[in-house]
Amino acid sequence: MEDEESAAVLKAVGRQIKAWREAGGMRQCELGSAIGYGEEMVSSVERGRRAPKPEFLDTADEVLGAGGKLAAMKEDVEKARYPKKVRDLKKLEDEAVELGAYASLQIHGLLQTPEYAQAVYELRRPAYTDEEIDRHVAARMARKAVFERAPRPSITFVQEEVALRRPVGGRMVLRRQLEHLLEMDELRHVEIQVMPTDRVEHAGLSGAFRVLKLRDGKTLGYTASQLHGRVISDPREVQILEMRYGMIRAQALSPRESRAFIEKVLGEET
Repeated sequence: MEDEESAAVLKAVGRQIKAWREAGGMRQCELGSAIGYGEEMVSSVERGRRAPKPEFLDTADEVLGAGGKLAAMKEDVEKARYPKKVRDLKKLEDEAVELGAYASLQIHGLLQTPEYAQAVYELRRPAYTDEEIDRHVAARMARKAVFERAPRPSITFVQEEVALRRPVGGRMVLRRQLEHLLEMDELRHVEIQVMPTDRVEHAGLSGAFRVLKLRDGKTLGYTASQLHGRVISDPREVQILEMRYGMIRAQALSPRESRAFIEKVLGEET
């Protein structure tokens, strides 16, 4: 795991599974056979090296007669599967009443389909393992809960044209992604704008970033570099990001024009 908090959760879950297994007089291979997993998987889970999937916990709970105690750990395990930086960012998004994001080289993570996100992580170098890719995609999809919670936050995006045209994952994946953008744009609390490549004036040339206004009235910024993401809390720096985001939105196509633009690009892909 990438951090001590997640590792501690998985080790605690693994110890519980081992304790229930031994209390039931079962070997690892026997438990694995009973729940549809290999002995190596059971061993890895018990040692805290791998995160058990929800169905693993549900079935193990039933087979071992744990009375729901193992199944109850699903939520904690699911959170532990996510990278720490994703958990931290999701906490901020869950506290936001307003969220503004400028995305440049790819479709913004909150707007990505599972297939598009999968393709993005498959392109990562050094390459992720299949398990790491699954983990990152699941974490990204979990963040979409921000669109569903009540009260609804105000969420705006400015998306570079180049990302709308880059066939990440292939043409079929891109077409579905463009359709998804149009679906998301129909939500009343979401606005998507497009920054055309031919714009002469552009306040966002320093790269992608986000501005989040929290329930307590505090405003934070967030920037992501090649290797690290950074929360920005210094009021002077946050003020600069707010100013830039306002200028970017003014320079981009309006929401209505942007929808027509996305529909045009989608039409070119069919």
